[in-house]
Amino acid sequence: MNTSTQSRALPGAPATTPDRNPARTGAQRLVVGLVFVATVALLALLGAKLAADAGWFGGTATRVASGVPGIFAGGQFLPSSARRPADFALQLFSGETLRSADLRGKPVLVNFWASWCAPCREEAPVLEQFWRDHRDQGIVVVGIDVWDTESDARRFIKDTGVTYPNGPDPRGKIAVDYGLSGVPETVLLDQEGRIVRKWVGPFTEQTKQVLLREIARLTGS
Repeated sequence: MNTSTQSRALPGAPATTPDRNPARTGAQRLVVGLVFVATVALLALLGAKLAADAGWFGGTATRVASGVPGIFAGGQFLPSSARRPADFALQLFSGETLRSADLRGKPVLVNFWASWCAPCREEAPVLEQFWRDHRDQGIVVVGIDVWDTESDARRFIKDTGVTYPNGPDPRGKIAVDYGLSGVPETVLLDQEGRIVRKWVGPFTEQTKQVLLREIARLTGS
């Protein structure tokens, strides 16, 4: 009687021979490891590029919430290429329609905000005071609510007491066209509707002074 424990191949099944070459196995593992490291490095570089493009690095602007959209707790001015974004028609919470094309000839501050954004709530009184102090000088302030619900946005406006024109961007079309990467962000448009300044972070007294100097340059006053 055969008592051998060695396995036998089934009839008709191809014979298999395990690869017992340690050099070949090691080489295969090395190739797999190199491919893995290269993939991770490539993803890291891509992530860094996207973060830089979104303004995550540099200055004092920092995101205090992960993911997109983000919340900017600090602030910094970003360079602008004097690009003119597409005109928009904003349905205001007051029921009226504001068309950006109708604002030609005036400097315009476009402020992007959301009700769940704490820095947005902090900047609202400063923006409101700016609007009250300078609207008679032909300076326009427009608020655009993004990534939000209408009920929360209306409650935000009531709680903060802002009176400058505000409306929602429910589909995010305006935000995309303006290159929005987080909230709050404030964009200064010249009299031709071109972006000349972009402030990433809450609107502060320091921001106001810089933008007033820029507006004075634009208007020659």
